[in-house]
Amino acid sequence: MRAFVITKYKEPLQEAEVPEPVVGEHDVLVQVQAAGLNVVDEKIRSGAFKSFLRFELPQVMGSDVAGTVIRVGAKVRDFTLGDQVYAQPRTNRIGTFAERIAVHEADLALKPESVTLEEAGSLPMVALTAWQALVERGNVQPGQRVLIHAGSGGVGSVAIQLAKHLGATVATTVSAGNADFVRELGADSVVDYRTQDFERLLDGYDLVLDSVGGENLEKSLRVLRPGGKAIGIVGPPDAAFARERGLNPVLRLAMAALSSKIRRQAKKLGVTYEFLFMHPSGDQLRQISALVDKGVLRPVVGRVFDFDQTVEAVQSIGTGGLRGKAVITRA
Repeated sequence: MRAFVITKYKEPLQEAEVPEPVVGEHDVLVQVQAAGLNVVDEKIRSGAFKSFLRFELPQVMGSDVAGTVIRVGAKVRDFTLGDQVYAQPRTNRIGTFAERIAVHEADLALKPESVTLEEAGSLPMVALTAWQALVERGNVQPGQRVLIHAGSGGVGSVAIQLAKHLGATVATTVSAGNADFVRELGADSVVDYRTQDFERLLDGYDLVLDSVGGENLEKSLRVLRPGGKAIGIVGPPDAAFARERGLNPVLRLAMAALSSKIRRQAKKLGVTYEFLFMHPSGDQLRQISALVDKGVLRPVVGRVFDFDQTVEAVQSIGTGGLRGKAVITRA
């Protein structure tokens, strides 16, 4: 089976022949027809996450999938041959840059009927991240104010739409060229991050979803109301994340140290900081599918690569200028 793998951290992906996936009794074998590209793919390739995400190399890469069911495990009841599905496989079973992948049924959902496989393949990681930040962690309520950084990107473009659906007033940071685009998605206030300082323009927000980190995250704390919350998806990791991952005590202490500065700043301001590392959920994807089919959420695909261009596609991650997501497709 053709796939694209990493054999060493920090080196480019390589095309390779790999064994066919093993299909367990609760697994669904999916013929991959679309695979979304995510920043986490580049983080894994570069070794940035290897302190808490260790893989036995070579590792097939890719974290989003949409495709067709071609086999089901003996105990699978909710999926049948020919179903068109999408998923973000659990961390120890990634590998969507391949011809086929076995996905645990709990991570899988029928794709939204109203979108293409390419559009469905763009959604799992970014839509689950937005859902878990705004619904699961943020408990966003009507009338609240939410700041979403990088609103034209993969997570941001979905998060703006979801926050508006939840009844929030939404601000976002983008370049001037994307201002009209994010307003079409539902943003109420738009800040040009190149020429404006959002900290000077915004105040009293209930929640910030930060995908930038560093100084941007520190400034985000200062636009929150007392009791508000900043959720970071690029770090720094915190002790709660280390506990969730079941990391050893040494790594727990290391994670706590990494986030100690930002947590101290948050406490001094009377706000909180949480690190979010998205977890797979077929149940949440089913709710997301319903919102897509109702027209509440629309996927944004900014670029499509052919399967043979996978190495080039991964190298393009983080270069900027793309609206929504890039997707790899297979005929």
